[in-house]
Amino acid sequence: MTLNKQKLDITDRVTGKLVNGQVQLYLEKEHIGTIKLPEGMQMELEHHFEAEQNKIYQHVSVPDQSEPRYTDCDEGGWC
Repeated sequence: MTLNKQKLDITDRVTGKLVNGQVQLYLEKEHIGTIKLPEGMQMELEHHFEAEQNKIYQHVSVPDQSEPRYTDCDEGGWC
């Protein structure tokens, strides 16, 4: 039996992580490459996301924890 080399399109399986101004590329857990971003590069993010100092943040609304006595109430209002 002989093995033939073949080229597979894995584009939709590749993910990237932003690390120190670079995008580290992964196929599942295997590091497969790096995209070096130019100095002063700008990201365009949706309105509830923000990039700051090589980190990406999401703006979310969370419940106020000031009154924990109401946290275990059911839909009928019984606590």
